[in-house]
Amino acid sequence: MTARLFPREKSYFRSSDWGIGLAMTLSVLLTVSALAQQPEALPSGVPTYLDEIHGAQAQDWVERQNRKTVSVLEVDPRYRDFYDQILSAEQSKDRLDEPAFLGGNIWNFWQDGHHPRGIWRRTTLASYRQILTGWQTKLDIDALASREHENWVFEGADCLKPKERYCLVALSSGGEDARTLREYDTQAGLFVLNGFTLPRAKQSAAWVDRDTLLVTRDWDGTGAMLTSSGYPFVIRRVVRNEPFDQALEIYRGEKDDVAVDPLVVTDGDGNRIFLVRRSPEFFSSRFAVLEGMETAFQGRQKGTLRWLTLPDRVDLKGMIHGTLVFSLEEDWTPTDENKIPAGSLVALDPHDPQAKPEILFTPESGKVLEDAAVTRNTIIVTYLEHVQGRVMVLHASPDVNEHWHQVVLPLPDMSSVHIVDIDQSSDAAFLKVESFLSPPELWLVGASQAGVEKIRQTKPLFNANDLAVEQLQARSSDGAEIPYFLIRPRNMTRDGTHPTLLTAYGGFLASVTPRYDPVIGRAWLTHGGVYAVANIRGGGEFGPAWHEAGKTIHRQRIFDDFTAVGRDLVKRKITSRDRLGIRGRSNGGLLMGVAFTQHPELWKAVIMGVPLLDMINYESLAAGASWVDEYGSMKNPDEAHFLESISPLQHLKADVQYPTPFIFTSTSDDRVGPVHARRFAARLEALKKPFFYYEDVEGGHSGTVNAEEIAHERALEAVYLAQQLMSGQ
Repeated sequence: MTARLFPREKSYFRSSDWGIGLAMTLSVLLTVSALAQQPEALPSGVPTYLDEIHGAQAQDWVERQNRKTVSVLEVDPRYRDFYDQILSAEQSKDRLDEPAFLGGNIWNFWQDGHHPRGIWRRTTLASYRQILTGWQTKLDIDALASREHENWVFEGADCLKPKERYCLVALSSGGEDARTLREYDTQAGLFVLNGFTLPRAKQSAAWVDRDTLLVTRDWDGTGAMLTSSGYPFVIRRVVRNEPFDQALEIYRGEKDDVAVDPLVVTDGDGNRIFLVRRSPEFFSSRFAVLEGMETAFQGRQKGTLRWLTLPDRVDLKGMIHGTLVFSLEEDWTPTDENKIPAGSLVALDPHDPQAKPEILFTPESGKVLEDAAVTRNTIIVTYLEHVQGRVMVLHASPDVNEHWHQVVLPLPDMSSVHIVDIDQSSDAAFLKVESFLSPPELWLVGASQAGVEKIRQTKPLFNANDLAVEQLQARSSDGAEIPYFLIRPRNMTRDGTHPTLLTAYGGFLASVTPRYDPVIGRAWLTHGGVYAVANIRGGGEFGPAWHEAGKTIHRQRIFDDFTAVGRDLVKRKITSRDRLGIRGRSNGGLLMGVAFTQHPELWKAVIMGVPLLDMINYESLAAGASWVDEYGSMKNPDEAHFLESISPLQHLKADVQYPTPFIFTSTSDDRVGPVHARRFAARLEALKKPFFYYEDVEGGHSGTVNAEEIAHERALEAVYLAQQLMSGQ
């Protein structure tokens, strides 16, 4: 199944932090997008040349700001220790080597001090079970980048099923969303001579057969076949050695869509179905079956298109025994049927227009669906119960009255459970289990009579012996109870003196769950810091309704939830305003910007990472137009009024005393883009307000792309937090 152009990222607080949008272009498109319309309501002191991403004046400004920041933070005697500790964690051999099933073997992408860009390597399942795994390097990205004089970043691969010998490897320049796709032979360990090569663009491709792809991209390079969000909407059939201009058009979406992409979905029985996924809005997906494709592809016919009868807000999870499995993000009332609640998992026969959906999972009080994946004969379901991870396996049941038999797996409490990968040729699946204080464990499901077995227990990367975790609740302004995790010293005295870092995300249905973070552990917790993680509205911790409660003009609830948690930390005498810092990235960076402007008196330190800060103009910056479904639009009077009321850039004032923020972004971020951060910093500078600004050239929206860059940026943050929150202790 082909990934979205804007995947929903699921981890946070490092290079793979949550960010908007979620995965793929050109640098010229980024510049054109940023300059698509003249900015509205741009405050004084914000030069327009900052919009020119790679312009000489803009780069001079960035270099000046970077020098100012580095000259203060790098000279702090704590910087070198933070850097060394973070780098050691990022390059540790004790990190989990996450596995992927591919072609009957186990594959893994690995980065360390010897391979900063990474290697794609292979072993057998039997070898992977051993403590000393015998890996064989198949693709060395460092060597490839050096040989081709390119700044390659490995972005994954999509392989032709069922044998999975031939793959489209995705490579980006510096971590941007735009990708180059190149055909790779996993057996030979080489790129295929005269194989498929799709030049750099935001694009999506799906295998039809050995010599045929379905591809969506900007076909003529003019931008005419990109949506207003900057994603492609025209699908064509690409045949090996056939020029692009001869590729047959299969489907054309609309300019106002967010994106269109092709899918080829398979199951363990060898069934295969061709789909078109059209996304009119960020959260809406309409699926059509491309029928008669094998016959049509023998000539120049398109085949026929039949749209499935589904609600707009669904997410495709896979196919089992010819039946598609979807999660619902809105209530669904099929014809003459009872309502199926949002957050359910359903199965539907895609070949029968009259087929009724089969309900596989429905949410209960405090229990909500998180993810699902399909093996050959089972469905792996992860769900949250009061923001703690659980997992069950659905097996086909012999009881005709109970088609699916549920088996809940015995996994640790106060943890997160994530599906790492599944094997369609068997019933095997890898699960990762982790918590704030327990390093990741890898569990193998369905590969033995034991049902589930732990096959990896990674070593701790920081000392958590004197730390404890608890779940607390704060009451928001409208009375809603907002849970949050508190990671603290085990014998902490509640006297209001503890340096505390609070984080949250609050958007895009993304859930913030317990996660083992050695950077936070080494650079914050082991230095006496307290860490708080808030489950505010806008996320998915309590299902789609939790997300809907904070969308568009209701978003102030999200901001109020976050403020309530901050105040609760002070009320409980865990910390005080002079010891309280906050951090967020992307949509979380917007949250920090609003917290900074609405309640500057509550925080002593504020970190805004790759943030959205100009909400009046966000639709014209990078991929901003794709998030109207989440934030609202300036074209809608009510939504425009709300965006104007909260946009951090426009609410900076000369007569307000703000905490000194740390703002970081990336030049190569072609999703949110660096213009938001640049404008905000420039406005602060014009108002003569203190700030730290750091812009990394590489990394894209997801952040820095190798261990040294991660260690540098995170060490700057650690020094900043220590200076702001720990000085004087």
